[in-house]
Amino acid sequence: MTETIKILMIDDHPMIIEGYQNTLLYTKRDNQELEIEIAHNCDEALRAINKAVKTDRSFDVLFVDISLPASTDGSMNSGEDLAEFARKVLPQSKIIILTMFNESFRIHNIIKTINPEGLLIKSDLTSNELANAFQTVMDNVPFYSATVNQLIRRTISSDIVIDDKNRKILHLLSQGVKTKNLAAHLDISLSAIEKRKKQLRDLFEVEDGQDETLLNQARKKGFV
Repeated sequence: MTETIKILMIDDHPMIIEGYQNTLLYTKRDNQELEIEIAHNCDEALRAINKAVKTDRSFDVLFVDISLPASTDGSMNSGEDLAEFARKVLPQSKIIILTMFNESFRIHNIIKTINPEGLLIKSDLTSNELANAFQTVMDNVPFYSATVNQLIRRTISSDIVIDDKNRKILHLLSQGVKTKNLAAHLDISLSAIEKRKKQLRDLFEVEDGQDETLLNQARKKGFV
């Protein structure tokens, strides 16, 4: 009996998407029929996800690249935001995250906020691993790449999770918004923002108290 699998692939590099598609189509099982939809940014992905919700035709699997341009309405700042949204509105869909970032706390944050069925580091991704991850997840077994498993096993020095407000603070600072004006964009007081900025400086080991230093460290870790 043929199994039709509905897939949404989200990545802003057309060549990478083409590679993913070819790999899955070439390695699919004989009884599998793949219906692949593509989104190159948060806006296209949101349209596809919202359409799936409205028509009650959910995706079986979403492949989500973490590094995506923000949506035009500002509601989504990255693939991470998108995956969190998809998890809420499409609870039956399996999510496979693909990321270039390989720091322990970054991976820890993705697992804690999204809990994806699959998590792969793009820099060491092979066609074989992608195919293996897809079939493993379809068999209802989580798949984390070897690098991810190694990172998880390492001792994580800080258990601080970069929550939505902290990521929003970093995003706004990177857009040139001054600290005194952040309260207008966030539903918290200026003193609460200062506390959160101190938490971020501690996490990123910023000692000089400068916003630019904080942003540079956040960029290195993939948070901006």
